[in-house]
Amino acid sequence: MHDATPKLTIQGGNPLRGEIRISGAKNAALPAICATLLTRDAVKIKNVPLLMDVTTMLSLLEQIGVKVQSDNQSEVVLSAADLTQLTAPYEMVKTMRAAILVLGPLLARAGEANISLPGGCAIGLRPVDQHIKGLETMGAEITIKHGYIHAVAKKLQGARIVMDIVTVTGTENLMMAATLAQGTTIIENAAREPEIIDLANCLIAMGAKIEGAGSDIITIEGVPSLHGAEHKVMPDRIETGTFLAAACAASGDIFLKETNARHLDAVLDKLTESGAKIKSGDHWIHLKMNERPKSINLRTAPYPAFPTDMQAQFMSLNCIANGTAVITETIFENRLMHVQELKRMNADIKVEGHTAIIHGIPQLDGTKVMATDLRASASLVIAGLIAQGETVIDRIYHLDRGYEAIEKKLSHLGAEIQRTSNS
Repeated sequence: MHDATPKLTIQGGNPLRGEIRISGAKNAALPAICATLLTRDAVKIKNVPLLMDVTTMLSLLEQIGVKVQSDNQSEVVLSAADLTQLTAPYEMVKTMRAAILVLGPLLARAGEANISLPGGCAIGLRPVDQHIKGLETMGAEITIKHGYIHAVAKKLQGARIVMDIVTVTGTENLMMAATLAQGTTIIENAAREPEIIDLANCLIAMGAKIEGAGSDIITIEGVPSLHGAEHKVMPDRIETGTFLAAACAASGDIFLKETNARHLDAVLDKLTESGAKIKSGDHWIHLKMNERPKSINLRTAPYPAFPTDMQAQFMSLNCIANGTAVITETIFENRLMHVQELKRMNADIKVEGHTAIIHGIPQLDGTKVMATDLRASASLVIAGLIAQGETVIDRIYHLDRGYEAIEKKLSHLGAEIQRTSNS
């Protein structure tokens, strides 16, 4: 039997040195792409990362009737003059939960939407009930049958919405829907992530009236229509954090450009605690690591606390750190699946409920491992970089969903890493 799935092969032990550019943020590009459904005019989005999820989202919009033009890789022009099909089918949604983000804009602009219930990666339930509850508060009639959310609303009405739990995509969906609603919408207990501010900036450029993005209360005054605009996607803070964690683990000296240190306070604090020397400016971060890292305790929580999307990468760092670390995951229930794979590399980790206790050892052993989700695959790449011998990572399609050309960027920093497939 031939196995044609791509793998990454890493020879561990090389320090990371040099300079790379950080890509646009996947989790900011996806909502901005969906926001273009709110206007008949063309919208240009710049600094779009070349990723599987972005390609999937663009083809979903094409199915809905949006014209997609892309002259160069990082710029895309979207024209949603005619929406021909108000459905997001299961085939599209199952690989990418973010497809739920077409619900709000379609409902607000076309008065109707059919969205398959999301699939996506295996890190646990991410309920869409907050999206539904919020839209119902704004007057939408929503039914769920045969695995589809069917939503109808002649005209959405502004409302006060109190989110039961902090949800990023929920906040984004309701924010987009509210831009064209009649009257004022107030979202309380809103997510505060930088990606929310980025989407607000995109919508404001299109003529929306939004205040308070980045705080836990966002106020949106509905307008009759939005217009074309140009928007540049923010840099990817998780890609930034991943490279910094890798360099901290692999005694690196790296310079990251086109990134924003202000989005990463919690991560930079922990890296500093581990022993890294960090300097940063408006659009750059420099990290230098001269010693074996000290172990660092973490607890994930919504922004501005330590991000769940960086937990796995820091676990790999802790595997070879000096001392014992305790990592507690509070966001997703089965987000410790990388532990089994790290243990195959000889890591000393014990899991108790949502907590992992990691005893640092001087060196991991290279072996064959398998990626279980997007950030877990990043943690295995870091583990491979610091392990003795060869590490082969299977199922890296997870990695391609969130990292643009990770093996090229790491090679550029001196890692011995290559993509292979035995076909």
